Amino acid sequence: MSLPRIHCALPLATGSVIDLPPGAARHVQVLRLQPGGLITLFGGEQGGEFEATVEHMGRSDVRVLVGPHHALEREPARAVHLVLGMPANDRMDWLVEKATELGVASIQPVVTERSVLRLNGERAQKKREHWQAVAVAACEQCGRNRVPPVHAVRSLSDWLAQPADGPQRLLLSLRAGASPVHATAVAGSAVTFLSGPEGGLSPAEEDAAIAAGFTPVTLGPRVLRAETAPLAALVALTL
Repeated sequence: MSLPRIHCALPLATGSVIDLPPGAARHVQVLRLQPGGLITLFGGEQGGEFEATVEHMGRSDVRVLVGPHHALEREPARAVHLVLGMPANDRMDWLVEKATELGVASIQPVVTERSVLRLNGERAQKKREHWQAVAVAACEQCGRNRVPPVHAVRSLSDWLAQPADGPQRLLLSLRAGASPVHATAVAGSAVTFLSGPEGGLSPAEEDAAIAAGFTPVTLGPRVLRAETAPLAALVALTL
């Protein structure tokens, strides 16, 4: 039987006794675990996962004894970083959850010319924190021991202005002549994949992305929704 998986962003070491952070403690309490109950902890810098035993259950605190470490990783062979023109309503929540399950390496939300969802200031920070929590919950559910970071919301133009060093850059495009994504991605190479919001990127934004080192690619003859296309790219690039 699989043990409940709890994300714990603390240094973990076999034999140590720790008080779980508030979020992790609430999770254990919701599960109604009692002293002697077994859980799996993950999220420390060393990766992998630890067995742990509940030693104390208080009203607001949970103490555990950290047990053996298992060097298990369930990451895809290729790191895929998504740069997303954020879809509106709760579709971004769904996209973050499913992308995490499929193995995304990181998520960069961006505001574009055609974005319906526009965030800045405190609201943008709260949304980022919410999406990061969605990614944590998805890792707890799917078995990943590495939580993909959800970066702060930026405008696409600001993000494109940063240096282009790093992974191969691919741009989802409806332009004639765009190459199939699986034929364009360099074997074994990490990828940064840029996908627009509802309505896609504007021609000027596509031109700017190409100037910043992105190669236009296609996912096939059908036009996919803003929340579907990045997931299709993840599957195509990680299988």
